[in-house]
Amino acid sequence: MALSNQVKNQHLLWRAGFGPAVEQLGDLSKYTTKQFFTALKKASSKKPAYMDVADDYLKGLMQGIEEIGRQQKKELDSDERKMRQQKNREGVRNLNMYWMHEMVNSSSQLREKMAFFWHGHFACRNLNVFYQQGLLDTIRTNALGNFGVMLKEISKSAAMLNFLNNQQNKKDHPNENFAREVMELFTLGRGNYTEHDVKEAARAFTGWSSNVKGEYVFRRFQHDFGSKTVLGKTGNFDGGEVLDILLDQKATAKYITRKIYKFFVNEQIDEAKVEWLADRFHKNDYEITPLLEDIFTSDWFYEEKNVGALIKSPVELLVGIQRMLPMKLENEEALMLLQRVLGQLLFYPPNVAGWPGGKTWIDSSSLMMRMRIPKLINDIDEMNVSAKDDDDVMMGMKDGDGQMKGNKKGGQQAAGYAGMRKQMINADVDWKPLYKNYEAVPREKLADEVSKNLLQVKSSVSMDLIKQYSDQTGRENFIRTATLQVMSTPEYQLC
Repeated sequence: MALSNQVKNQHLLWRAGFGPAVEQLGDLSKYTTKQFFTALKKASSKKPAYMDVADDYLKGLMQGIEEIGRQQKKELDSDERKMRQQKNREGVRNLNMYWMHEMVNSSSQLREKMAFFWHGHFACRNLNVFYQQGLLDTIRTNALGNFGVMLKEISKSAAMLNFLNNQQNKKDHPNENFAREVMELFTLGRGNYTEHDVKEAARAFTGWSSNVKGEYVFRRFQHDFGSKTVLGKTGNFDGGEVLDILLDQKATAKYITRKIYKFFVNEQIDEAKVEWLADRFHKNDYEITPLLEDIFTSDWFYEEKNVGALIKSPVELLVGIQRMLPMKLENEEALMLLQRVLGQLLFYPPNVAGWPGGKTWIDSSSLMMRMRIPKLINDIDEMNVSAKDDDDVMMGMKDGDGQMKGNKKGGQQAAGYAGMRKQMINADVDWKPLYKNYEAVPREKLADEVSKNLLQVKSSVSMDLIKQYSDQTGRENFIRTATLQVMSTPEYQLC
């Protein structure tokens, strides 16, 4: 059965962005998917603004450390160290909220969605808010640009160098962690390199470090200038030359393309299409936008088997609801509690591999919580919930005895989210744009129209049941309550 233009455009907006905004509903059937994609590209063409959320205390402290010298950092007293940790945690929380606000409100949907993908690909946990700000800026700036450029910039970022222990990677005592993850998770993928390649590449990255300001520093006296052999090539390679060797491999283009296909198209991968896309990606010198154009302007992307085939990640779900229901939140931190409860807290991936996604987003408890969210947003209701009790989702916040960690290394990074047990969302939803969208729709067709705008697959819940549990006392009451009812169905979890 041929899909309508509206369904195709909704499909595009969910995959190349975070779903249609309420003000776009009237345009979904008017324009072609190619016109919509061109508009998405144009809206995302400007360089994004740097997100600076670090407060004056941290900036002043950082400036003081620079002036007095690095050694002084170790001489902060106990209260100052605690204050610094607290301010960094607050900074990362604020960065979370700032970026989510951009995902909801920015017209640069393609850029923010692609940055969200790279945020999972280059997964990194770091308590230092300056490092996280720098890494996010690199990702957002390069999200639609060149993968090779982004890879090199991220490989020199303070956040990644510290997270993957490259500060400890020194001549005669190489630390292989950084080199291994660059090969396994960022470029080639497992099976396309040997242990010898890892050891030799680690030598090339010796001396790659950063200063207290988060700037890249090459410590030449810690670097191994000797000959190295990586993937069959031999030379006195440095880290940048090793990255070039990795980028030369078609396996890298295929690994990245396969991951993008799985994230944006379908978890059931069409290997022939991936092969074709990867070949073009490699020949285009890893330019990201042409790859996305190949996907989002193809006929096969809009085949019925790809529509509604993905489970929304927690962030996609929360952002998509806010795009359809514009709202002011009295307590934005409640959204972070929801992120944590649902298993995806921005800036706190479970490990360096990022979030596995797909069916791992759903279990019996998380599905029930997901379906409860629209009504939590609409009502003044307390969320008496807690995060899942496994260490990946708790972000390393429990010790061996199952107790919340305090200042132990590893527990610090998520400790700023501890205690978020009972919170109220208190959302002030602006329903007027939604009412206006349905002005010309006859009352008897309202439920069907609401369902058509919100769902990408046919609902297993009958419209009669939706009507039965919606407020019939007036047109606007019905639109509001029917919208919430449809958003509370299992099918709304799909995009």
